[in-house]
Amino acid sequence: MKAVYRELCEAEPTIPLFSQAWWLDAVAGDDWDVVLATKGQQVIGALPFTIRKKWGFRLLTQPKLTQTLGPWVRPTQKSYPKQLAYEKDVLGALADQLPTYDHYTQHWHCDRLNWLPFYWRGFEQTTRYTYRLAMLADKEKLWKGLQQNIRNDIRKAKERAGVEVREGTLDEFLDLNRMVFERQNRAVPYTREFVVGLDAAASAHNVRDCLVAVDPEGRLHAGAYIVRSGNTAYYLMGGSDPELRNSGATSLVLWEAICRQPASVEVFDFEGSMIEPIERFFRAFGAVQTPYFTVSKTNSNLLKVYRLMQALKR
Repeated sequence: MKAVYRELCEAEPTIPLFSQAWWLDAVAGDDWDVVLATKGQQVIGALPFTIRKKWGFRLLTQPKLTQTLGPWVRPTQKSYPKQLAYEKDVLGALADQLPTYDHYTQHWHCDRLNWLPFYWRGFEQTTRYTYRLAMLADKEKLWKGLQQNIRNDIRKAKERAGVEVREGTLDEFLDLNRMVFERQNRAVPYTREFVVGLDAAASAHNVRDCLVAVDPEGRLHAGAYIVRSGNTAYYLMGGSDPELRNSGATSLVLWEAICRQPASVEVFDFEGSMIEPIERFFRAFGAVQTPYFTVSKTNSNLLKVYRLMQALKR
């Protein structure tokens, strides 16, 4: 099925970036697979997933640095009632074809709002939020859409600190990215080798920007790593030097990332966080709160007990 799916990804522009076969190759290697729904010779639905083994359990999920995965359904021009019936058939077929697993969990793309066929099969859903900014050709209107504190930060970075944004090396960016986790006393959730492989694939497809904000003394203040596909750009990773965090450079590098997107990009997705300070920062760019679903199902009774115990501890 993967060979058929690769051909589908080459031909179908509506498949999101994180569901593209080349992306999954980069972030999951051979540890991904896909189920397909077909009508005649045409593929009308697909559900890629990664397969992990942990503590003896078989998990169907998604890779690191992959914001969303979940099902893709071929667009149609059917009337609304027929559209729902069509989605019922496609989504149901995908759910029924999933291989045996102990636990399934994926963040679905925000365009996929109908998960009812999965609900009927015992799946659960939690709503999460991202923030998406509608791109405008008129940069002045985009500027006016920023909250005052973001505009002040951008001015401060440029006028007081003399910070400029340029293309950075991956090493420069990863140094800044690592500092974020160190400041939070957390381990970086991916290795350098993992990001190098992803960067090589994204560079080969010409879908990435690696930007850093630098002052006249050559100090790196902040960085942003952007990937894009179709009409959407995604803020995949960020970084900043905690000793220079008050320079306003984080706002500046994101603003420059937005402004540098090609005309084909209509939406800038901040990959919104459920962490309150980060949510507040993304919202201040004028981005719109957009829900997306985390869909899950646990088949293992042992895992069900474990999840219940974890929930009771909260």
